[in-house]
Formats: sequence, structure tokens, C-alpha cells
Amino acid sequence: MLKSSSRESLAALTLGALGVVYGDIGTSPLYTVKEVFSPATGVPLDATHLVGAVSVIFWGLMMVVTLKYVLLILRADNRGEGGIMALTALAAHAAAKTPHQRTVLLLTGVLGAALFYGDSVITPAISVLSAVEGLEVVTPVLKPYVVPISVTVLIGLFAMQRFGTGVVGKLFGPIIMIWFGVLAATGVLQIVQQPAVLAALNPLNALAFVHSQGWHLLVAMGAIVLAFTGAEALYADMGHFGKKPIQLTWVGLVLPALTINYMGQGALLMRDPSALENPFFRMFPPVWLIPAVVLATLATVIASQAVISGAYSMTKQAIQLGLLPRLQVHFTSAKEAGQIYMPEVNRALLIAVLLAVLGFGSSSALASAYGIAVTITMLITTILTFYVVRYRWNYPLWVALGSTGVFLSLDVLLVISCSLKFWQGGWFPLAMGLAIFVTMSTWKRGRELLLHSLRNDDPELQPFITALAADSIHRAKRTAVYAVANPDTVPQALMHNLKHNQVLHERNIILTVVFHDVPWIPFEERVQVTPLVAGFWKVQVNYGFKNTPDIPKALELCSAQGLAINLFETSYFLSRETIVPAHGSGMARWREALFALMSRNAGTVAGFFRLPNNCVIELGTRVQI
Repeated sequence: MLKSSSRESLAALTLGALGVVYGDIGTSPLYTVKEVFSPATGVPLDATHLVGAVSVIFWGLMMVVTLKYVLLILRADNRGEGGIMALTALAAHAAAKTPHQRTVLLLTGVLGAALFYGDSVITPAISVLSAVEGLEVVTPVLKPYVVPISVTVLIGLFAMQRFGTGVVGKLFGPIIMIWFGVLAATGVLQIVQQPAVLAALNPLNALAFVHSQGWHLLVAMGAIVLAFTGAEALYADMGHFGKKPIQLTWVGLVLPALTINYMGQGALLMRDPSALENPFFRMFPPVWLIPAVVLATLATVIASQAVISGAYSMTKQAIQLGLLPRLQVHFTSAKEAGQIYMPEVNRALLIAVLLAVLGFGSSSALASAYGIAVTITMLITTILTFYVVRYRWNYPLWVALGSTGVFLSLDVLLVISCSLKFWQGGWFPLAMGLAIFVTMSTWKRGRELLLHSLRNDDPELQPFITALAADSIHRAKRTAVYAVANPDTVPQALMHNLKHNQVLHERNIILTVVFHDVPWIPFEERVQVTPLVAGFWKVQVNYGFKNTPDIPKALELCSAQGLAINLFETSYFLSRETIVPAHGSGMARWREALFALMSRNAGTVAGFFRLPNNCVIELGTRVQI
């Protein structure tokens, strides 16, 4: 019975992984082959080059996805979690012998995370556009309606985010399963008519294609890389589904379906070169074109949904690692903490996606912008994996270099290839990633300066409360919780309370919340209680970057360490700092102004830590940095 239940659970996870993880890479056949043989790449449209290009795509999928991600990088889990944030924390812990080295590794990972947002914008834009462009194959009369329909679909997609992905998510797996089935079926129909394309399975044809292109290979690879975009999702979603379902889905369905479809498009073009205008949709009989466009649109919406959800998760992790200010987080499921909705992120993504669709106007134009941010992220992932293999798993240097060196070389080739498209649109995701990187680094540095300023300006906590304990000041019969960033100095809210209200509570808790660069902190390690003087305790609450902060629930855990707290008789005192930029050596003046702006617009502490609104007292203070 247990084995049967386990099998059912694995089947459910495998179906879920199919819907969420492979939506992006699964919709790449919509535009990849068309871009490889577009006039801009200069690759001749003949049988030899068709077989060679398809062979490069197939063996690229084997190298980049199967060997690198499925077999190697999925092993680098951080307590079961994946993604570049988790990998960065893993590499920094393992390899950071000095603070400088740790900082370099962390900044490298933050850059990769920032570039992920570029993918979050380009993927919905190019995927939905390429699907709706199938209408042009139905009849050229519909061409003027492609962009308006794409914009409508995208607005609807982003508008639905507030309702969560739980209900829609149940449909993802079956729809994507049908999608991959259609990819394989249409491919087989074409291969049967032109079986010579099966020669693409021979790696010698891939090598011959590479050799024949010479330096022009860089241009061709800039288009071929479109077949590999979405590979990062395999690792990023490991925490949701586990390693085994992702591996089974790739080997058992996704890789065969993609291979057959790419070969089918090659076979079609060998028979009918005029199909290059849209080889994917030309594989369908005319009567099936409308259903194919509908199915492709659904598949691209699902691919977009996965990337959008990933942007929410990435942002939440960045906030908890101190890289971004607090933003509103709405939990859309009572059971799944990972299902969240962030209104500010949703609005920003929607604006950026619509600008991309309206600015570029077609999937071919967007293809020039696609790839460069993704390949740099893939390169950073390989670099971080080297540190994990060498210092976390303690393999000899030659093993670490051997296991990552080939992938590093391939990543460098792909980055250089995509860099050639910089002025054709590649600047767009890079500029966006750079802006987010500057924002993250400014916020992190600003918080460090703020804490330093508070530490210098505020009196030491222990002498202050020792003197206070001996005073006969009136004590209110309640518990006061003072949330602070620095637990060693007197909270500003406590001093304001004494100065203006001339009252001290019977029980005073100096509360510090610490976010660690690991995904999860178990309940038994969640709180640490330290008695100070009569009526004062220091409580540290620990969270991982995947945990959901909830201070009232955390305070309930204090009873196990001798501090029972009645939450109905508890008030939460918060200090809200108003940042005043000042001349100094901390940051450039414009970065100080940016930090001050972000601080003013940051979400409330009460909302972020799920404090009851009717028990919160917020007191302000001005701080120069």
C-alpha cells in the first residue's frame, strides 16, 4: 500500500513538473529553427546544413540540459532547494575562505539572479507572440491583429495572478502533456516523409556543421541557443518537485518530443524550403491550424506563468537575504506557502513585457534580445558549481575542472554568440538586469551603513536596561516587543516610549529577525531566548530564505525555552527610519538618494512579519548615512 501511495505521489509530482518546469524549453520549437535559418544568420537552407543544424540542437540539448543540469547540477541541492540563490549560498559557504572571496561569490550570484528578471520579461513576450503569429499562417489578413491579440492575452495572464496558480496549476500538466504529444506526432509525420533527417543523431554531422561555419558559427549559435533557454528552470524548481520527477520527465518525454519535433521541422524544410516563414505551424494540415494556434497559446501562457511565479519566488528570497526592500506578499494558498502573489512585481513585469511586445513587434525581433541574459546566468551557474564540486563535495581539482570545464567552454561560446546581438536587442535584458543588480547592491550596502549609523548613535543596551531595571518607573501590565535590526543597542522605539509616554512594560522583548542563506530553518532552531535583566529578554528568530516570516507564531515557540508570551496582551513597537543622505564615504550621493527612496516606499514591517494591525505602534526617527 505504501509503495502504491509512493508511486502515485511520484506520478503527481512528475505531472506537475511537466507543467511548470518544461513550459519554457518546451515552447522553443515555435521559433528556434526559423531563426537559425533566417537571412540574418546566413546559414544556407540545404539538406546538409539542415541535418547539421538539427544535429547541433540535439547534441546541445544532450550537453547543456541532460549532462549539465539533469545529471550534474541537480545534485547541488541546498537542503533540497535549487536555483541560483540556493547555489550561491552553497558555493559561498563552501569556498569562502575570506570575507572578500565570499563577497565576490555572493555578488556573482546576485548578478545571475538579477539577469533572471530579464528572462522573466522576454519569455512571456516571445512565447505568446510566436504562438499568436500562427494566425499569419492561417491567413495573412490576420497579421495586423497579432500584436493586439498578444497584448490582450498577456494582460489577461497578469490580471489572473492575484487569484493564485493553485486551480490553474492542476491544468498545466495535462495541457503540456498534450503539447509534447503533438510535438512528437507532427514531427513523426514529417520524418516518415523525409527519413534522411535522422542522420542528425550522428554527432559527426554536428561537428561537420560547426567546422563548416568557421567564425560564422558564432552567429548561428546565437540562434541555436534559443533551443536551450529554460534549462535553468530544471534547477530552480527542484525544491517544488524534487530531483527524480524532473529527471524522469526530461528523459521519458520532453527530450524525445523536442528531438522528434526539431527533426520534423528539418525534414519539412528539406522537402519544402518555402515553409521557412513558419516551419512549426506549416507542419500542421490547414484544418488543424486554428486548434494548433490555440494549443500553442495555452502552452506559452503556461511557460510564461512558470517564469512569472519564479520571479515572485526570486524576489521573496532576495528580500529575505537583504537584497531588496520589503514588498507586499500575498499568499494565495492556505496549504502551499510557495504560492504567492506580489502586486508590485506583477505590475513592473507587465509594464516591461508590454514594452517588449510593442517595442520589438515580432518574435523574430525579440529573438535578438533573447539569450544573452540567459546564457550569462548559465555561465554563472557553471562557475558556482565548480566551487561546490571542489570545496563542498571535496573532489580533487582535476575532477572539479573536468566536470565543469567542458560546460564552461560551451557557456562562454554561447555568451559570445549572443553578445553579437547586443545592438539588435540584446541590450534590453542586460540593461534591465544591470538596473536590478544596482538596486540590489545599493539596498544591501545602504542597510549595512544604516546599521552602522544606528550602532554608533544609540546607547549600548545592557548598561541602559540594567540601570532601568533598578528604576521605579511605572510598568504597564503588558508585554512589549521591540523589533530591532541591532540587538546590542537600545531600540529607538523603547527610548521614545520612555521619553513621551514615561512608561515601561512589565515584560520587554528585544526581538531580532535573522534571515540565513539556507532555504529552511527547522522549528527547533527557529527561536533563541536569552534572559537579560528583570523584565527583559532578547529573542532571535531565525528564518531561511524560503521560510514565510510569521512573528506571532514564532513567539509561541518561546515557551519551550521558559518564556511564555500571551499574544493577546502583547504590543509590537516598531522603529521606522527616515533616511537622510549626507556627504561621506559610504556611497555615492545618487546611491544614497536611491536608498532613501527605496526606504520610503518599502512595505511595512507589520505586514511583512504578519503582525496583528491592532497591536502595532510605529515610531519614526531620522538617520543620516
